[in-house]
Amino acid sequence: MTDSSPPFRAVALLLPNLTQLDLTGPAQVLSSLPEVELQLAWRTTDPVRCDGGWSIVPTVSFDDAPQADLLLVPGGQGAFEVLTDEVVLEFVRAQAAGARWVTSVCTGSFVLAAAGLLAGRRATSHWASLPMLAEFGAVPVRERIVADGNVITGGGITAGIDFGLALAAEVAGEEAARRVQLRLEYDPAPPFDAGSPDRFGADAAAEIARASQEARRPLVDAALRHLRRT
Repeated sequence: MTDSSPPFRAVALLLPNLTQLDLTGPAQVLSSLPEVELQLAWRTTDPVRCDGGWSIVPTVSFDDAPQADLLLVPGGQGAFEVLTDEVVLEFVRAQAAGARWVTSVCTGSFVLAAAGLLAGRRATSHWASLPMLAEFGAVPVRERIVADGNVITGGGITAGIDFGLALAAEVAGEEAARRVQLRLEYDPAPPFDAGSPDRFGADAAAEIARASQEARRPLVDAALRHLRRT
């Protein structure tokens, strides 16, 4: 890319009640690339409160957002809360139509699904919610990163950093992505071996998944009814 080349535009959807690391993990990686111009989009540029209790400030409104080369949709409870919001879904559809890559992290894949973008496609999500993706016509796959055509989905929360590095390699090449990883000192060595339901314990993980799906069931059912009407 030369100095006169246009920037590579990444547009991330901000959502009230999102899980901030779904957004800020890959956003930190992508914004480390000099060729990437990252915008955070919401209805307005008023601060958007995330599920941790603090707020993130959008850089553009939906109306002013540029056409994305890469669209990123984060997850969290807020993702389920917009599954019937046609303003949000239409923004996602319109951006996806012109994007080179359409992506999500964690339960952001449910927003892509509700927008009609995952029908028949392999996709992932947070492990506790993943089975429900099939109800939207997607093919759930429990992997850290799943690519199906130009749709790339990442697993739950911290997977967004791995996902961001994979995207960085696509945008700027593997060497640039490796340098970003080094600058971020992304060298995971967690104090506990409990980051996967397989290692945490089947019974306890099943109970967590059951509680998560039951809590989100009304919003998923409402989204499915909405899809049938549209």
